[in-house]
Amino acid sequence: MGITILGTGRYLPDYVASNQEYETFLDTSDEWIVTRTGMRERRIALDTPVWKMGELAARQALEAAGVTPDEIDLILCTTVTADYRYPSAACLIQGGLGAGRAFAMDVAAACTGSVYALDLARRYLETGDVDTVLLVSTEALSQATDYTDRGAAILFGDGAAAAVLQKGEGLFASALFSEPDLNRHLYCPLPRQALPFGGGIPAREEKALTFMNGREVYKFAVRVMPAAARAACEKAGIAVEELDLIIPHQANLRIIETAAKALQIPMEKICVNIQKYGNTSSASIMLCLDEVIREGRIAPKDQICLVGFGAGFTYGAVVLEYQNKP
Repeated sequence: MGITILGTGRYLPDYVASNQEYETFLDTSDEWIVTRTGMRERRIALDTPVWKMGELAARQALEAAGVTPDEIDLILCTTVTADYRYPSAACLIQGGLGAGRAFAMDVAAACTGSVYALDLARRYLETGDVDTVLLVSTEALSQATDYTDRGAAILFGDGAAAAVLQKGEGLFASALFSEPDLNRHLYCPLPRQALPFGGGIPAREEKALTFMNGREVYKFAVRVMPAAARAACEKAGIAVEELDLIIPHQANLRIIETAAKALQIPMEKICVNIQKYGNTSSASIMLCLDEVIREGRIAPKDQICLVGFGAGFTYGAVVLEYQNKP
């Protein structure tokens, strides 16, 4: 059983942070950033909550799909930058939409979240217990970025994208993995208050901001992205070269180019929009998916691969035959 993508949507904050703006508070330059990352701009959510960005993307996807909020059975939200510990971003999006029939949950797999959520959506659809799934990926990494860290501050942006999914007949295969031994190289701690018990437990002094060992993340990414794509293609029973399009996580242009070379896939077959949005974590793959659909870069029966990696360290890929609404 495959999936049908009835419609997709996006929300991008209005504020555009160019490389030149980073030059005003970091020892960096446009040339340095472009050469090392491929990034030129990012969107920054100055006052729009993460869940609200997700709701706005979802509304656009529902309109494209011709589906009302009352027809949604399940809402899956991927995010690492939720506005609250609880309730979940998915439940807040549900409330904003007025999707009273649905049940809702967040999926936490960092930048691989949308790939994990696609796999989960397909499994729910296969059981027959749900008919329509709304998948929303929404992130405000600007809220977790250390803007004194020259290497990491330039990487991250904000945005949201969504898709409405139903059961389909085409090809679908997934390959999901995690390697927790690498956790020390990429993490973002939560703040911890001081406690009056046990003699007084002090508050956590570590900043609640992202720490990233860029060299180790790069080594991991260029190894696992091709491996995940190959694994998903093998499960699907197709060769990598049969893919019509690859949609990778937009973390770094050099990572994408290295993975393409390892897979012997021309860059013309790979979606890249990192120059416009930077790294938007789990939203990046979904933003690419919405972009290629709206631009007509994929057609029904095209075989596409969505592949990502992220903190955890999680990684994985989904291979599917693109089907849209009749």
